[in-house]
Amino acid sequence: MLVATAAARLPPWDTVYWYFKRWTADGTTDRIHDALRDRVRDAQGRDPMASAGIMDAQSVKGADTVGAGSRGYDAGKKINGRKRHVVTDTLGLLVVVLVTTAGLQDRDGGRLVLDRARMRMPSIVLVWADGGYAGKLVGFAKQYLRIVVEIVKRTDKKPTFEVLPRRWVVERTLFWLMRCRRPARDYERLPEHSEAFVE
Repeated sequence: MLVATAAARLPPWDTVYWYFKRWTADGTTDRIHDALRDRVRDAQGRDPMASAGIMDAQSVKGADTVGAGSRGYDAGKKINGRKRHVVTDTLGLLVVVLVTTAGLQDRDGGRLVLDRARMRMPSIVLVWADGGYAGKLVGFAKQYLRIVVEIVKRTDKKPTFEVLPRRWVVERTLFWLMRCRRPARDYERLPEHSEAFVE
């Protein structure tokens, strides 16, 4: 009975989707997300404009609704779908998310997501990342984006789990996403709608 009453108070699905599509296109969703993140940072005694971040990527399976043009295959993870490239602040709050095909290499997605992070939060000057971002991306970020990318590597070659400084923050954020039923798989036809669901 409670479910039926709650559903009766919701507007028709096509009205909800119309607003979702419109707010995603005009940036309203981004502005709401950024305002909420800034309030949380302020409540924690942090400047709303973060100076450091952490970058990582996560491949997720794509449902049948994800078109062939925006999906790919991540051979390392053996996942057919999309990849979320994220930059978080040091609290683990999302600064930016970029959704691409799962086949895009982390370092290539890193260029795109760092460029977007620079636009959304120009105060970022340092980003920690894993070894998948080593190489030319480090020089590109420093020269063109004025962001220092510091690679955090494992301290040894043991195959056991190891909590790595700074990287655990973004990995926790990605874990939180996978614990929720809706973002645990990509259902959206458009990558920008997938990004909006993550934010």
